[in-house]
Amino acid sequence: MQYIGYEAKNRIGFITLNRPEKRNALNAELVSELKQSIKLAENDINVKIIVIKASGTAFCTGADLEYLKKLQSFSYEENLKDSVSLTELYKTIYTSEKIFIAQIEGHAIAGGAGLATVCDFVFSVPDAKFGYTEVKIGFVPAIVSFFLIRKIGEAKAKELLLTGKLISAIEAKALYIFNFIEEPDEISERVETFAQNLIQNTSSDSLRITKQLIANIQNSDTDAVLNLAAETNAKSRATNDCKKGIDAFLTKKEIKW
Repeated sequence: MQYIGYEAKNRIGFITLNRPEKRNALNAELVSELKQSIKLAENDINVKIIVIKASGTAFCTGADLEYLKKLQSFSYEENLKDSVSLTELYKTIYTSEKIFIAQIEGHAIAGGAGLATVCDFVFSVPDAKFGYTEVKIGFVPAIVSFFLIRKIGEAKAKELLLTGKLISAIEAKALYIFNFIEEPDEISERVETFAQNLIQNTSSDSLRITKQLIANIQNSDTDAVLNLAAETNAKSRATNDCKKGIDAFLTKKEIKW
């Protein structure tokens, strides 16, 4: 794969976002490869825990410039197809029978924040910034909103989603988005130790059933909610604010809302 690295060892599947020159920004190809690597790990009977991490200085900074340029000419149907693909990625992680750990060693912004949000556990270095910045360029953080509201509640989710502000790792931990904050030279070891504790001390069936229970107990109609989120995401891309925001972002102009 071009943008994703994958390695399985000691019952852990390590998925690495490998587009450091673009700060691991998302495009259709990276999302597709990420889904492929997740399927690979899920189908490996020797893998019990899946760790998502990244090469370079950022975990993931959202959509890249070329992707944003393409969105300007997308039809609604093309936007919907693209939104559904991202929805499928998030849903796969959230509903997977295996446990996902996000290992964040750099900023996780927009789509990167969404990717971390849907993981079961999040480890971060102290200096990482985190935020759902979509509203600052005319997007709507529609898909991730479903998962974030479940994780931290409506009031706190509104504060993050409606302001688009960046928060520190310490703030993200206080909101229970992050679970652990570790020093850069220790985070890999801490993640593996935590994963091995789960591997060695918990039942695979119990983990699977408990995770599914948590996902299903809050809302019995997950698919309907996610379909609405994908449609909202696609429709939002056709708004004047979205076009204005993308144009300003690409031309480095100040945006006045």
